[in-house]
Amino acid sequence: MSRDSTVAGIAAMPYQLPFPEDALKEIVVANAIPDDDRLWVPQSENVWFRPLCLNRSQGYWMNLLKVRKSGVLSRHRHPAAVHGFVLKGRWKYLEHDWEATAGSYVFEPPGETHTLVVPDDVEEMITFFQVNGVMIHVDPWGEATAYEDVFTKIDMCKKHFEAAGLGADFVEQFIR
Repeated sequence: MSRDSTVAGIAAMPYQLPFPEDALKEIVVANAIPDDDRLWVPQSENVWFRPLCLNRSQGYWMNLLKVRKSGVLSRHRHPAAVHGFVLKGRWKYLEHDWEATAGSYVFEPPGETHTLVVPDDVEEMITFFQVNGVMIHVDPWGEATAYEDVFTKIDMCKKHFEAAGLGADFVEQFIR
């Protein structure tokens, strides 16, 4: 056997040692944009989220946000970074002059406060978000009116999945 075929054979070989005993199990969501509406958790009228990872040990969540209405969705502040990737439709923030369209990546730095708007001609918007820490809903002058964190997201999922007939523990597959 030549050296090249030995190297190629080793390169194609899976890792041979056990994973760390206390390592968390991976999450694989095969159909992240599901046809089954029960997998979308209602957040407000015509607004849903699809949990993908709810990391209670590090305080972040990753989800798809689906909106089927136009207009102002929410005004909120982020004390930690947020990442977004638009899969369908488009949206903008009143405080900025750019628009996030399908295929756009958005980085929101810590301290960012903005008002999310879906334009009138958008029938459906779906964006993947990773939200770190907390999302604080505020009025135009910065006074807090509500908040969301990984724990409120988990509670929303438990209630919805129970009511949808999937069982409250259905959310466990997304929690790390």
